[in-house]
Amino acid sequence: MKPLSERLRVKGREFKLKNWDPDSTPGCKDKEEALERTAANIARIDELQYRLYAEGRRSLLIVLQGMDASGKDGCIRKVVSAFNPVGAHVHAFKVPTPEEVNHDFLWRIHKVTPGRGEVAIFNRSHYEDVLVVRVHGLVAEKEWKRRYTVVNDFERHLSESGTSVLKFFLHISKDEQRERLLKRLDDPSRHWKFNEGDLDERVRWDDYQRAFRDAVAHCNTPHAPWFVIPADHKWYRDLAVSEIVAETLEQLDPKPPKVKLDVKRLAARLRRK
Repeated sequence: MKPLSERLRVKGREFKLKNWDPDSTPGCKDKEEALERTAANIARIDELQYRLYAEGRRSLLIVLQGMDASGKDGCIRKVVSAFNPVGAHVHAFKVPTPEEVNHDFLWRIHKVTPGRGEVAIFNRSHYEDVLVVRVHGLVAEKEWKRRYTVVNDFERHLSESGTSVLKFFLHISKDEQRERLLKRLDDPSRHWKFNEGDLDERVRWDDYQRAFRDAVAHCNTPHAPWFVIPADHKWYRDLAVSEIVAETLEQLDPKPPKVKLDVKRLAARLRRK
């Protein structure tokens, strides 16, 4: 059976979002199986991240993009629970601050990329600068198109510097988004998550779908691949992301540095204390 990394990875740059079914669960028969595999993946990630941190030579960047209510926060809560906070950090990118606006669009991104031995998870990312700015007409078409090349060069630089880049587009249907937004309104404990601006963005659904399609198509490279994650089922979303992250770490096969210790002498010294 093909691993999910092969099933869900975008091939080349001939990408059509309409060919991906957000309600599908390729490679998994049901929720029970997904939960079991996700738990196993999280255990694998826990061990492998420990080794990555100890090795201290390479790093991992996980990018999560998707429409409002696509599950970026939920995925982070589930999958990132596997990471030791000492060697991992999550960064959410919101509306740029005045200081950030005064720099190039990658300035706020580059300073929070993972250091050696670290894992960084981006909730939204540099792709906002070819998505939101396009849909809202905040920059000229010539400018946001130019940014595809800048993004590809940036991600190539990260890869060549020892950072593995995984990019996940959490793909939900418009109907599923409506249901999730309604649940936020129906549950007082989740009212804080509801932003009336989400409804304005929902009106631009088709514009965003085109923007995502083009961003994935133009910025899908061997060194920084895109994965389209069918996300109408939260349990499948978590399975797919955790499995691809675990597989990537296994391929890196991080190894702690070899240290020469006189174990007998040190143990004898401790016992005398």
